[in-house]
Amino acid sequence: MPVDYLSCPSCEARVKAYRNPVPTVDIIIECAGEQIILIERKNEPLGWALPGGFVDYGESLEQAAHREAREETGMELTGLTLLGCYSDPARDSRLHTITTVFMAQGHGPPLAGDDAAALRLFPLELLPERLCFDHRRILDDYLRTKLATPPCSR
Repeated sequence: MPVDYLSCPSCEARVKAYRNPVPTVDIIIECAGEQIILIERKNEPLGWALPGGFVDYGESLEQAAHREAREETGMELTGLTLLGCYSDPARDSRLHTITTVFMAQGHGPPLAGDDAAALRLFPLELLPERLCFDHRRILDDYLRTKLATPPCSR
């Protein structure tokens, strides 16, 4: 495997360049009963996706989830709960990302913003077949979790 090097901007010395996965968050925002919000992406890769994005430096995963929800949907979140982490190096064709996926209830009027060209509420039984990244797998895991949770504890 070839080693990548960068040049120091001050002295031009060669410095080993480490390539690390990039942390992201995705949020399954539950609204209006058994519906969730998906956004239609404005940027590549195009298509339907969960709201989410890159974690900013100095930001916790939970803070990133709240920020991304506000930026992409205009909504505030309550009941933020971890669904899981997804780390397949091929999950994002742009670069190697590791996403932490949260579930939460959304509050306020949903409005497409930031990276979202459009936003739509989808009933759980009518989710789009094709989704960006590995979001189909994530939503399949979410649906299994929902079916395994007794209705009185939801």
